[in-house]
Amino acid sequence: MADIMTYSDETFESIKHINEYGQEYWLARELQPVLEYSQWRRFEEAIQRAKLACQNSGFDPDDHFADVGKMVGLGSGATRTVSDYMLSRYACYLLVMNSDPRKEVIAVGQTYFAIKTRQQELIDNYEVLTEDQKRLAIRKEMTAHNRSLAEAAQMAGVTTRLDYAIFQNRGYQGLYGGLGAKEIHARKGLKPSQKILDHMGSTELAANLFRATQTDEKLRRENIQGKERAGQTHYEVGRKVRQTIKELGGTMPEDLPTPEKSIKQIEREQQKKIKVT
Repeated sequence: MADIMTYSDETFESIKHINEYGQEYWLARELQPVLEYSQWRRFEEAIQRAKLACQNSGFDPDDHFADVGKMVGLGSGATRTVSDYMLSRYACYLLVMNSDPRKEVIAVGQTYFAIKTRQQELIDNYEVLTEDQKRLAIRKEMTAHNRSLAEAAQMAGVTTRLDYAIFQNRGYQGLYGGLGAKEIHARKGLKPSQKILDHMGSTELAANLFRATQTDEKLRRENIQGKERAGQTHYEVGRKVRQTIKELGGTMPEDLPTPEKSIKQIEREQQKKIKVT
């Protein structure tokens, strides 16, 4: 494993996967070196402790620790099956809570997965959230799915930063009736350093989240190849989402109001509240 000089959320975000249903998961074999377990046997012992904790909490471990053993090649050309687990967010939380907290990466992991679990609780209780809480929850999901979308786009041939900017712009053009990122930015009256997604209400964010998840799925499912085709796919998905909004009698995204507070402002306010309490 490459040396990790500074542990952060990215330590765990970088190995996160998202399945076809939009659910996050981590693979135990990828998590093992990150959590600084040199031996699989030792790591599997921690997994078994976490599974027991899951069961004692009233949940079915099979729902959170899916056995996904895989075949690996040997030097002789033969193959053998090695055990692996597909771990849910909650499984990872239990796993780091049952690991050595003296390790810096474990301490970071405990905080990261505790926060991720809380975010999911917010999403599960979406209807009772305030507008600010809805925006925060969807924006977090948007960050995760944009990462997956970037991976899918790269596999399709969108390889440079400029390519990706054009690819993203095509998605906006489809959803916003021809308006690209630059036009949306200007329409919202934002400064050059401000991000469009940080200045969207929950309804507008939800439309963009659907655009991102559906494009990601379509690129992978149809194995789209070529940056032009990938961009056209993004445009068509965005246009389809726009058409759906129209059919439902909703407000077009470019006509939705821009919130007074940015996502960054809301996050700072929440951090202040946490410090006070």
